[in-house]
Amino acid sequence: MLSDIEIASAAVVRPIREVAAESLNIEERHLVPYGHDKAKVDLGYLASLADRPPGRLVLVTAMSPTPAGEGKTTTVIGLTDALHGLGRRVVACLREPSMGPVFGMKGGAAGGGYSQVVPMTDINLHFTGDFAALTAANNLLAALVDNHVHHGNELDIDVRTVTWKRVLDTNDRALRETVVGLGGRINGFPREDGFDIVVASELMAILCLTESWADLKRRLAAIVIGYSRAGTPVTAGDLHAAGSMAVLLRDALAPNLVQTLEGAPAFVHGGPFANIAHGCSSVVATRSALRLADVVVTEAGFGADLGAEKFVDIKCRLSSLRPDVAVVVATVRALKYHGGVAVADLDHEDLGAVEAGMANLRRHLDNLREVNGIPCVVAINRFPTDTDLEVAKVVELVEAAGASACPATHFSDGGAGAQDLAKAVLQTLDEPGPGTFSFTYPDDLPLVAKVEAVATRVYGAAEVSWDAKAKRQLDRITRDGYESLPVCVAKTPYSFSTDQRLLGAPTGHDLHVREVRLAAGAGFVVAVCGDLMTMPGLPRSPAATRIDLADDGTILGLS
Repeated sequence: MLSDIEIASAAVVRPIREVAAESLNIEERHLVPYGHDKAKVDLGYLASLADRPPGRLVLVTAMSPTPAGEGKTTTVIGLTDALHGLGRRVVACLREPSMGPVFGMKGGAAGGGYSQVVPMTDINLHFTGDFAALTAANNLLAALVDNHVHHGNELDIDVRTVTWKRVLDTNDRALRETVVGLGGRINGFPREDGFDIVVASELMAILCLTESWADLKRRLAAIVIGYSRAGTPVTAGDLHAAGSMAVLLRDALAPNLVQTLEGAPAFVHGGPFANIAHGCSSVVATRSALRLADVVVTEAGFGADLGAEKFVDIKCRLSSLRPDVAVVVATVRALKYHGGVAVADLDHEDLGAVEAGMANLRRHLDNLREVNGIPCVVAINRFPTDTDLEVAKVVELVEAAGASACPATHFSDGGAGAQDLAKAVLQTLDEPGPGTFSFTYPDDLPLVAKVEAVATRVYGAAEVSWDAKAKRQLDRITRDGYESLPVCVAKTPYSFSTDQRLLGAPTGHDLHVREVRLAAGAGFVVAVCGDLMTMPGLPRSPAATRIDLADDGTILGLS
């Protein structure tokens, strides 16, 4: 089997102007090309499509992730290629990979095998410069904060309360906690600071939720960077920073158009983490795709308890987008893992573990259908070690749970391996749904009750407990008038609980909130649970040590 980068390097990549014209009827004059195989689509042109009736939206999510990997992005691409092969006008909407995971533990995020978006190396590395623009705009605001304090502090900012961190797109644990302003009076006032990875920043969430340059400036101005000594919020608008930040982000707001290995169009735009933020590609990309295509296939990060819940309760709530069907990715290996099998033993047939692990998948299906009213199809992403008996068992269990299940081999066979899945999705789109689409909680609930609704209705928790620090932060956010915002629960993706060792579908546990963060510009409040890190560290053997550049300029080892 060829590696991902070998498959991508051997692909015949069409000029992006041809893909845009033939698949989406976009004229070349509406493209801003970045070489021959990728382009941004002009925002003015996309705004002119506002009166077009939207296509149907397919949300790809998954059961709780495992160390074995489930292949959610690969499934988005395989399903898109299958629909494209059936003659449907279809667009995939994906997040841009962060170079932190690319050079760290996870590797690339452009799909895998014969279900990839290309140019794979460009997408995984600098791409069109969106992340560089976000880094520059974020750090400009950080510099303006310290500069304001240095030059008299007219806003009376209490430097002990500054929450706005600097960012970069690299895993570097040594920068999580830092001190800035050392070296004497000329370098400003010393204070504690730190770095986040750019995909965990509020600015990334803002980019992915905004819909116009005017909306972008409004959101940027609303960012709360800290508090005055009197306890009032200080915003980027107070620092007159929104305009210059918007200038740096001007071009980044336009979605990036690329293609799959089989020539289907794909928007790859934005990349917020799915725990600290909402974990899906931009609203601009999704809405534009819906105006250009009959079917749009997008994904939400991690399992459905994190990614899909935030897609519904944050992205859909703030944008009026609505998914027509959810594809829940499952694997035999993940079911066995949640059924108690160790990673080292996942290659061995175990029908009992498959049945035990079904509790996890069933919980996700119940949440999507009963809590949010979204019809579901299960994609069984088949691995070579899966036995026929195991796959048949999954189909039987899923059908008993009231959903259809389709084995798919798109990793090895491309779109042809997801044809049955595509047909099942199209059939489900034409059938009445299980109920009316609904959010997990209404807008007018207090923030405490919103977190409790997610914990009890989605996670199966019995209660929510709060650190004293979290209670104080929550009281301040409520006092300052932000109680109407939706909540973003940040926790481990590996369990419905905050303990990643509790596999399957645990109930009766406690969701403990240790910190509450306000993302006023993005428009949500983050409840941080467990030991969440917004600046990842590198593993013992990082992918960066295996990536290389050949003498002829070929990139090696990227996967």
